[in-house]
Amino acid sequence: MRRSRSRSLFILGFLTPAGLLYGVFVILPLVQAFALSMYRWRGVSAKKTFVGAENFDRLWADTVFWQALKNNLWILVVGGIVLISVGVAIAVGMKGSGRVGKVLRGVYLFPQVISLVVVAILWQFLYNPSFGLVDGGLRKVGLPTPDKGWLGDSNLALPAVTVAFVWYALGFYIMLFAAGIQQIPEEVDEAAELDGAHGWRKFWGVTWPMLWSVKRVAATYVVINVMNIFALVYLMTAGGPDRKTEVLLTYLYEQAFKNTQYGYATSIAVANFIVAMALAGILAFVFRKNPEGARS
Repeated sequence: MRRSRSRSLFILGFLTPAGLLYGVFVILPLVQAFALSMYRWRGVSAKKTFVGAENFDRLWADTVFWQALKNNLWILVVGGIVLISVGVAIAVGMKGSGRVGKVLRGVYLFPQVISLVVVAILWQFLYNPSFGLVDGGLRKVGLPTPDKGWLGDSNLALPAVTVAFVWYALGFYIMLFAAGIQQIPEEVDEAAELDGAHGWRKFWGVTWPMLWSVKRVAATYVVINVMNIFALVYLMTAGGPDRKTEVLLTYLYEQAFKNTQYGYATSIAVANFIVAMALAGILAFVFRKNPEGARS
């Protein structure tokens, strides 16, 4: 009994500092955000007017909010599919010890060490209609280029931003899947090859199912990254043209720091949090059990 009590006190002693930090820096600001979303506040004085659910009623009827959410979900679906599929493909290619594998290991994390501001400026230069490498390369091979530029065309701006986002985030997912592939026991690979499984057959029958827990983590991180996307979009397009690249956090920034409507901006933050948690909950339900029987 005394030993069990000492063990409990030992665990509590280690958990208490972390719990206090989490409560002060995560839970408390979250509660404050929910409370502030019930007020009309200009952000420049201590005067706040309680309005209840008025901000959320306004949010429900706000077409720009729904456009921003739609853009977030578009990046989530399209960018997520590309990130996971390309990340897995490169991770599988890196498994070998040949020259290609060594080169890939040396460059796949390069975008992660660059400031996001630099990434945004870099892709602005790449998409520049006058001297950008993208338009220049297309002209070299005789292909047409957008008249308004990639970031100025309302139909192409969001895909163009998504490409930049994927380029920046891809290294993390390559690293994640590469680590997962390294954890697959060698005897499993050997058994698959003895059974005649090679190439695509081996990948779909052995490698992909055994990455179940890694896929769950990757999908969750895609949701977190996309729902928190701000700097890249703001620096590249500021939400334009015609709100076609507006995302929830750029709209929040506009309402808070340009229109000084901090109460309404906080309601956007709360909505963003609820959507992110809902998507994470859906993923948790989808990945609740590994149908292939692999360890999750």
